Amino acid sequence: MTQTTGRLFDEMARLVNDAAGVAQGVRREAETAMRAQMERFMRDMDVVKREEFEVVKDMAAAARLENERLAARLAELEARLAPAPSPSVSDEPAPGPL
Repeated sequence: MTQTTGRLFDEMARLVNDAAGVAQGVRREAETAMRAQMERFMRDMDVVKREEFEVVKDMAAAARLENERLAARLAELEARLAPAPSPSVSDEPAPGPL
């Protein structure tokens, strides 16, 4: 009877092992299906990828710095081109009545 009991346990172990393999396969397929659904959902939501966001953020920061640099240069050029205030005749006091 020991031969039969050992064989029964071997069959049970093989059955459990096969079931575990099938469960792993089902888990992998479920993960793949969920990942595909999430990717489709994110694509439909038109969500920006992290790498794209970082590139655009860096571009905006560079543009802001360039804008500030150009604004300072423009202010400097405008200051150079502004005519120096000269005293005009109207600035002198008018002569009083004689």
